[in-house]
Amino acid sequence: SKNTQKKKYGFITVTIGEGLTKIFKDFDIDYVIKGGQTMNPSTEDFVKAINDIDAEIIFILPNNSNIIMAANQAKNLSTKDIRVIPTKSIPQGIASLMVFNLENSPEENETQMVDAIKNVKTGQITYAVRDTSYDDVPIHEGDIIGIGDGKIQTVGTDVFDVSIELLDKMVVEKDEIITIYYGEEIREEDASLLLKHLEKEYPECDIELYYGGQPLYYYILSVE
Repeated sequence: SKNTQKKKYGFITVTIGEGLTKIFKDFDIDYVIKGGQTMNPSTEDFVKAINDIDAEIIFILPNNSNIIMAANQAKNLSTKDIRVIPTKSIPQGIASLMVFNLENSPEENETQMVDAIKNVKTGQITYAVRDTSYDDVPIHEGDIIGIGDGKIQTVGTDVFDVSIELLDKMVVEKDEIITIYYGEEIREEDASLLLKHLEKEYPECDIELYYGGQPLYYYILSVE
């Protein structure tokens, strides 16, 4: 057996996409479970990750409202000290990691991470998989939809336009940072065009662009 001292903190997170996985690994995440909209990891996936990590306290970031339950079930099955931070999106997961501090107590970290979630707004640009309607607005299969904090906010036919419209509804005067994660179907030059447009439109905001590589979502947007 190894005589190395058990480390204090361990982290498990859920994401999909090469770029997003790398971003989380840069935060020294121990275990990235592959999952997202259409592939929800099971309780067993979390249990396996928990068993794999030798740490006193393990934080889990599900990054999706549909995954929080499985994370909590795994916590209940484990004898280890597991803290599930109820992150419902990638931006929330990243925001919670930004405030984590190795020097703080588990309770302080947990409180600050949960608070950080409340300060970030999440936007998602995707497409309609079938005909539907929202607030009496018809949505056709293939339409581009902008989702702000879980609700459809805008519908259109062009990814660029819908992205601009969604941010127009999301960004308020006190916001300072906009982060864009572009998906696997978006070319870097198109993402750069969006970035340039937003820099003109929100000169007072710090705007950052990252390759996320996620499927299904052309863009994941973070506003704080």
